[in-house]
Amino acid sequence: MPTSLIPAPRGAVTGTGEVRLTEHSRLDAGAGTEGVGRWLGGVLRAATGLPWHEGTAASGARDGIRLASAPGLGPEEYRLVSDGAGVLVEGGDAAGVFRGAQTLRQLLGPDAYRRAPVRRDRTWTVPYVTIEDAPRFRWRGLMLDVARHFMPKDGVLRYLDLMAAHKLNVLHLHLTDDQGWRIEIRRHPRLTEVGSWRARTKIGHRASPLWDDRPHGGHYTQDDIREIVAYAAERHISVVPEIDVPGHSQAAIAAYPELGNSDVVDTTALNVWDTWGINPNVLAPTEDTLRFYEGVLEEVLELFPADAGPFSPFVHIGGDECVKDQWRASATARKQIESLGLADEDALQSWFIAHFDGWLAERGRRLIGWDEILEGGLAPGAAVSSWRGYAGGVAAARAGHDVVMCPEQQVYLDHRQDAGPGEPVPIGYVRTLEDVYRFEPVPAELTPGERARVLGTQANVWTEVMEDQGRVDYQVFPRLAALCEVAWSALPAPAERDFAGFERRMTAHYRRLDALGVAYRPPTGPHPWQRRPGVLGRPIEGAPPAV
Repeated sequence: MPTSLIPAPRGAVTGTGEVRLTEHSRLDAGAGTEGVGRWLGGVLRAATGLPWHEGTAASGARDGIRLASAPGLGPEEYRLVSDGAGVLVEGGDAAGVFRGAQTLRQLLGPDAYRRAPVRRDRTWTVPYVTIEDAPRFRWRGLMLDVARHFMPKDGVLRYLDLMAAHKLNVLHLHLTDDQGWRIEIRRHPRLTEVGSWRARTKIGHRASPLWDDRPHGGHYTQDDIREIVAYAAERHISVVPEIDVPGHSQAAIAAYPELGNSDVVDTTALNVWDTWGINPNVLAPTEDTLRFYEGVLEEVLELFPADAGPFSPFVHIGGDECVKDQWRASATARKQIESLGLADEDALQSWFIAHFDGWLAERGRRLIGWDEILEGGLAPGAAVSSWRGYAGGVAAARAGHDVVMCPEQQVYLDHRQDAGPGEPVPIGYVRTLEDVYRFEPVPAELTPGERARVLGTQANVWTEVMEDQGRVDYQVFPRLAALCEVAWSALPAPAERDFAGFERRMTAHYRRLDALGVAYRPPTGPHPWQRRPGVLGRPIEGAPPAV
C-alpha cells in the first residue's frame, strides 16, 4: 500500500513497476470528466513542464492518463489503476474523478504541487497500484472566519486549493460579525462603506492592553463572490455563506443604526467593534429588521446559487451568542413579545430564526445555524452546526435534524497546539495533531438511524488573533490534514487509530505543504518568526471535556 497518501484510502494494492510519464504522454478526459481534465492538465503542465497533449481513448497511449466515468461507483467514489496500460482514474461522478486526480497528484511526488518545474528530469513516474476509495462523510468542511480579520480574495482561492488537495468539499464562509461586514449588498451600500472596516484592532485576547491603531478592513465585491463560488465549484467544493443574526451584528448596526435597539442605547454612536468577545449590541427584533435582512439574503441567494454543489442550498444564519439584555430593557421588544404571544426573550429569538427558516424554505433553500437555534424548535429541513460540544448534535439528530459536528473543544483550530510558552497567542485548550486525529464526529450514544443524521464534520477557524495568512496557516496546518482523514477515511475507534503511521505519512505530506507554500507549525515547534512574544492569550488548562 502506498504509505504516504493522506487521507488514507479505503484500499490499495501495489504492483511491481511504474508508469513513466514523458513529453509524449497524453491526458484523455472522457465524457463527463472534461472539467477535471482541464484542472488536472493545468496543474500538471505548470508543475512538470510537460505538454500533456489531449488524448482519446482510441489513441492507445500506454504512458498517459485517462479520466473516465464509472456509473457503478457511488458519489465521490473513485478507482485509480496504474499499470502497463497507463494511469486510469474513474469515478462515480465528476467529483469522484476529481478526488482520484488528487490522489494521483500525491503519487507523482511533492514537486507535482509546484507552480513551475524545478527538475531538469522530464520523466515523471507513478508506481503500479490499484486504489479503491470513497469518503466516510458527505460533509467534510472548513469554516473560515473572514469577518474578524479580512482574508483577501486570492487568499480564499488559495484555501480552496488547499481544501481540494485534502479532499474537503465544504467551505463555510463566515462573512459578517461585530468586527466587519465582508460582502457587498447593493441595496444597502453602507454595509461595506461603513461596516467593512474598523478604526483599530485589539492585539491578542480581549484582556490584552495592546492595540493596532491602523484601520483594518476589506470586503468582497459581488463579482469576487461569484468568482469564489465558481472556483470552488470547479474543485467540487460547496460554499456555504454565513450571515450572522440576530447577535454578532454590530458592524451592520454601525452602518444602519435603525437595525439596533435604539430605545435602549444610542445606536448612532456605535462603530464597527474593535475588540473581541460576546457583544451586547444585537439586532432589534422588529418587522423592519426582518425586511432588511430579507433584502440582504435575496442578494446572497443570487450570489450563492443552489446548484453550485451538493451543499449549496444551505445558508448559515449564525444564531449563536445573542445576548438578550437589550431586549429585556426594550419597550419595542416587549411589545413584540406581547403581540406575538411569546413567553419571553428566548422565544423571541426562536421567532426570529423561525422566520428565516421558513423564508429560506420557500425559496428552496435550507437553513443551518449554530446549535443555539435548537432552542424553541426548528422546521424539519433545518440543520445544526454543533459547536458547544456534542450535546447539540445529539439533540438535533434525535429531533430529526441533520447535523455537522464541529465541537469547540475538539476541532476549533484557533485553539493552541501545545502547552509550551512558544505558542503564538495561546487560546483555549491544547489541541495537538494527535488530538485532532483521534476526534470522532459521531457520538456513541446515537442509534443507527440518528447516526445517519450526521452529515459530517468540519474544522472551525476563528481569526480574532490571526492577523494574516501566515498566522492562519500556522493554526490550520498540519491539523487540517488530520481532520481530512477523520472526515474521509474509515478509521477505527479513536484509541485504536494508528497515529504513529499517520505521522510517518505526514513526513511526506510536509514536503507537499512546503511545495504549496504553507506556513504550517513544524512538528518540533514554532519557528522563531511564528511566535508572538508578549501578546496575551486565553489558555484553558486541562483536558477538554467531551460534552
